[in-house]
Amino acid sequence: MEIRVESRQLGDIVVLLPQVFGDERGFFLESFRADQFHRLGLPTEFVQDNHSRSKKGVLRGLHFQWDPPMGKLMRVTYGRAFLVAVDIRKGSPTLGRWFGLEVSAENKKEVWAPAGFARGFCVLSDYADIQYKCTALYNPKGESGIRWDDPQIGVQWPRVDSDWILSEKDRKAQTLAQWLASPHADSLQLQPTKEKNRQASV
Repeated sequence: MEIRVESRQLGDIVVLLPQVFGDERGFFLESFRADQFHRLGLPTEFVQDNHSRSKKGVLRGLHFQWDPPMGKLMRVTYGRAFLVAVDIRKGSPTLGRWFGLEVSAENKKEVWAPAGFARGFCVLSDYADIQYKCTALYNPKGESGIRWDDPQIGVQWPRVDSDWILSEKDRKAQTLAQWLASPHADSLQLQPTKEKNRQASV
């Protein structure tokens, strides 16, 4: 079964579309295969799987982890959600730029966003289940967030019928400028030479 790249965004974000076999009984797909991910130049080692359920109007993010750096492979297995990734890497040519995509249980798309991207989502259906594979174990002392409405980034979130529902932690998140002024930002600094070599090998 094939997992194909639908598009690449901001250099390192990859939108994947798995092959789906379905009939009157339901469907079957392979959401991850190490051999195909290796061929596509994507990570093959994930150490933690997370499952989040949220109701309509909930907005989570923009979250990231610098110690250890964490990449995420995200998909929606129930309902619809708008997934967002923002480049927060020092030295990146796409620093501060964002990518967003509606992902659903119906379209079965997956979004890979490596370490150095802050990620978040908002729920568009009555409920949505977001599942994501992580390349690092969660460390509460090495994670943080960027404000969902930081004007320097300008994410264009979809509209819903009511105000967004956010956690107190997300409401008080730092701005991108504050993150870049932090000494921790150096740990997610883009390495141009390594990045060029990695892209050439994909």
